[in-house]
Amino acid sequence: MMRALVFQHMDHDHPGRFVDFFAADGIVPEPVRLFEGQEIPPLAPYDVLFVLGGAQDTWQEDQFPWLAAEKQAIREWVAERAKPYFGVCLGHQLLAAALGGEVALAEEGEVGVFDVTLTAEAASHRLMQGLEPSHKVMQWHMAEVKRVPEQARVLASSARTRVQALAVGEHAMSTQFHCEFSPQTVASWSSLPSYVANLEKHRGAGAYPRLVREAFPLMPQMERMTRRMYDNLALASGLRK
Repeated sequence: MMRALVFQHMDHDHPGRFVDFFAADGIVPEPVRLFEGQEIPPLAPYDVLFVLGGAQDTWQEDQFPWLAAEKQAIREWVAERAKPYFGVCLGHQLLAAALGGEVALAEEGEVGVFDVTLTAEAASHRLMQGLEPSHKVMQWHMAEVKRVPEQARVLASSARTRVQALAVGEHAMSTQFHCEFSPQTVASWSSLPSYVANLEKHRGAGAYPRLVREAFPLMPQMERMTRRMYDNLALASGLRK
């Protein structure tokens, strides 16, 4: 069995539909709960690095000292080892920050279902092959990548956020949107009052049932998009032989 190192920043958070993808490829996810003080293990034994979202911001190292070690690990993994990487939301922003880009508060955040469009460069990039030009995705972020690292390429954008997807070579990619959210992920929020309260903070009373009604019919197409991106990465990076 191969091993996926998963950097976790919040309780009850997990790679969502990627767990199914990992299982099909014989990959066991092994989370590191950084927010609880768990230390990052040596990277060499792992085959893929998956970095989740979180309420933290990339620049809050004084408040969350482990962010410095996390960025160093991401830099080592992507820039030095050139091994398969996928990051979502905070994991997307941390990839940019670790490689010399800039992340800051967004002028206008995105919470809910929004449209993203592939860039012209994505049309010829191996990690985005087989995807339609535009997609509805789930968002939950108040920060964004402002400056892209020199070695990265922008593969998707939205009306509010220019950098919705990044690629570094053919072995690392990340999305600002939450492509890992599955029906099970969203359904689980009904038993997490803090998640529902945070959603209502941004979208008003009754936001959770409204989001369920909007998002659930779109889940099959979201799964197809995510599956295609994962398959492209697995093949291009050599994760899948």
